[in-house]
Amino acid sequence: MFFQAPSLALYVRIVAILALFLGLSDAARLLGVGNGSTSPIAMMGFSGFAYLTVFSLARLFAAVGLWIKASWGAVLLVAATAVELGLYVAGNGDIRMSALGFALRIVLLASILLIFGLSLRFHRAQTD
Repeated sequence: MFFQAPSLALYVRIVAILALFLGLSDAARLLGVGNGSTSPIAMMGFSGFAYLTVFSLARLFAAVGLWIKASWGAVLLVAATAVELGLYVAGNGDIRMSALGFALRIVLLASILLIFGLSLRFHRAQTD
């Protein structure tokens, strides 16, 4: 992945901030923010808690990778988001998200794939 295009830098940073906020939102759910005295593990179940932990950490690391314009950040974000959406659409009961959360993940996946395409186009234009 080549993020050297000056026009892509702003978009990559916006996607990084979106991924950061989504990862922090998931981390807040893991900590039980807004649940009162109910344990998050009791609410989600152990496997749901484990899934959310993995996806939250992956999204937070991907946000850092995107912020520093590293290619592994984009790959990690695409992989984590695609797997999470795939499990949710397949009907896995452990993956729970609101309609807004689903829409944000779709926007996140579409935007990073668009950045992939634009960066490849920029790279091809430079090599010609």
